[in-house]
Amino acid sequence: MPHIRVLALALLAMAGTATAQDFPARDLTFIVPYGPGGSTDPISRQFATQMEKELGRSITIQNKPGAAGALGVSQIVAAKPDGYTIGLAPNTTLIFAPMTNKDLTFQSPSDYEPIAKLVSLPYVLVVKADAPWKTLQEFIDDAKKQPGKLRASVSGIRATNDLTMQQLNKAAGIRVRTVPFTGGGGEAMVALLGGRVEAYVGTGASTVGHAQAGSVRVLAVFQKGRYDLFPDATPTADAGYDATLGPGYYAIAPKGVPQAALDRLTAAAKKVIASPEYLKFAADNGYSVENLEPKEIRAEFERDHAMFTELLKFLEQK
Repeated sequence: MPHIRVLALALLAMAGTATAQDFPARDLTFIVPYGPGGSTDPISRQFATQMEKELGRSITIQNKPGAAGALGVSQIVAAKPDGYTIGLAPNTTLIFAPMTNKDLTFQSPSDYEPIAKLVSLPYVLVVKADAPWKTLQEFIDDAKKQPGKLRASVSGIRATNDLTMQQLNKAAGIRVRTVPFTGGGGEAMVALLGGRVEAYVGTGASTVGHAQAGSVRVLAVFQKGRYDLFPDATPTADAGYDATLGPGYYAIAPKGVPQAALDRLTAAAKKVIASPEYLKFAADNGYSVENLEPKEIRAEFERDHAMFTELLKFLEQK
């Protein structure tokens, strides 16, 4: 009898291995922690569409907005760890949100599995075309003269662009008030155009159409080095201001996904992100692409944790 039990266990193990190696055997779900039509939709759909070709399975996108992205990310993390439910997650939600909300189901990078870094992009500081400021330094000088008077619209309280503006406040010794809009970047841009705020902090993709139409002026880009989408914008780091926080978007899976399935997802994602089609999509929308290994992504999470820790100290002192 013992030999029968051993044989049965061996057969079960083989069956489990075969299932993992044959992954995916059915269609997948890709959760997006924001509403449809937002800035993350094009990224998610481009990635999912190309992943379908690599995996040979359909991928259904489910939008799960709420709690500044934390609701959707929580659903990804809590999904059955079989590899069939994955999703998009921004660095702010993954790293900063748990630092301010201990009730979240994810508290550290050990609570989920990184698959790929989809894109990153810098934020830009934007004013109306008829605003008195022609340069970043003029804006900062005026903000110093009028502490708390200038306002910048952002897509949500403690959203990444809110934190980016707080970084500039800290680095430049100014106090520009951020005004959050629950409708996201689109509503925040409308607030600028309508004169309800003096500035807007958002993505290049959400700004370029208005800039081309001549309705806004881009003063700065929150990064080091020139931004091809707005080559005349002043890079904050080059101007001496340590304010370079920008959104990074990652594909993650629940912790505990079988290694064979995780390897399959990671390999497929690497092919997608290296493809000419994906690289053209990124360039056309002002995104940067880094085809990172999971261990390199975890290193980025550690870097962001240190950055957010310093920023949180600053916010607590305000």
